[in-house]
Amino acid sequence: MHEDDLKSQLTIARNEINNLRQQVRNLQHVQRKDIETINRLLQDFRCEGCASKNTGVKDKAAGEKETQELQRERAQEHEQGHSQGQSNGEDFAHFRPIGVIRTAFPEKRAVPRQSIVGSRLRGIIQLNDGVFTNPEHSLEGLGDFSHLWLIYHFHRNNAHPKAKVAPPRLGGERVGVFSTRSPHRPCPIGLSLVEIEKIENATISFFGTDMVDGTPVLDIKPYIPYYDAPSLSVDSGRSSAGPHENSLDFYDSRQEPDGEESDLELYGAAGFSGNSGIGADAVLPPPSAVRVPNWVVASHRLSVTFNEHAEAQLMELQVEKQCIVDILEADPRSVYLRTKYGSQIFTFQLREVTVTCKFDDKAGSVTVVQVRRNENVQVTALDGDPRTA
Repeated sequence: MHEDDLKSQLTIARNEINNLRQQVRNLQHVQRKDIETINRLLQDFRCEGCASKNTGVKDKAAGEKETQELQRERAQEHEQGHSQGQSNGEDFAHFRPIGVIRTAFPEKRAVPRQSIVGSRLRGIIQLNDGVFTNPEHSLEGLGDFSHLWLIYHFHRNNAHPKAKVAPPRLGGERVGVFSTRSPHRPCPIGLSLVEIEKIENATISFFGTDMVDGTPVLDIKPYIPYYDAPSLSVDSGRSSAGPHENSLDFYDSRQEPDGEESDLELYGAAGFSGNSGIGADAVLPPPSAVRVPNWVVASHRLSVTFNEHAEAQLMELQVEKQCIVDILEADPRSVYLRTKYGSQIFTFQLREVTVTCKFDDKAGSVTVVQVRRNENVQVTALDGDPRTA
């Protein structure tokens, strides 16, 4: 048994060393890119005061020539990069963020893995005016919906993506990355279903935080259960991909983002109705059952308790207790932390406070021992509804 433990620890150490090496390589690549960007900015920089003095024809002509040469070099670099990408059989897509997300999590640590876990936590979407001159015009009509799909960039994930990952629920077993919700993906794009609280000008306030503060927004789409929620037939247990009558009442029927419900009836409402306006000649796809792997469906919730000291601090700091419970009962630790450290002290930041707790893996419980206010930490104002921590 002792030899097996040593082998296990050696394997963990080797994996950690490989991860660190990859992170160093990624950081070196980012550093080179930053240096190139700074050099280009310095080359393009022109002092306004100096430019106003150099009004001669000769200087103007020289500046225009230099600009043309710079544009020519950039065009050549773009063509070389594009041709190189094509030679490698790769296509590149560049997206411009439309805004930024402000949340209660300044760091990735303990960020809920799914939006349903952070359903009591408020977030704010701030659209910028770089895409639209009047970004508030793009939100007209969105307030008629209760929920929206939020598409964003995992900008804090710099690790090299792998074809297989280890979801926390599998305890170290690896599966294909595309069969998981892992943020470490070839295209690091996140998708969350959130509840709209209110829309003011170019700002959207929502509930369902599962992203770090400062996350770039790529797109916003309204959630329409008529199309987005698969339905189950009541008598056959089969599902239909088409719209159904009772899908508007999606609170009792929609799928939870991380598939934690054990009852598959929560994935859809009543079955497809044949009298929904589809012509007699229309060809419907064959029904297929909604299936989810057992490791996803299996419910694993920790018991969360607070000692007297933490309870008193909650009252003093006026922190919503249930927000902390929602985060901890889903066990925010990574597989690495659970494997290496086990039942150890765990801390995370939630807006202006730091929560300290201790896990007991054998008992399946976690005890919050301290909730203290951070010093010299500035956070975005997310005040309002009691559901906000």
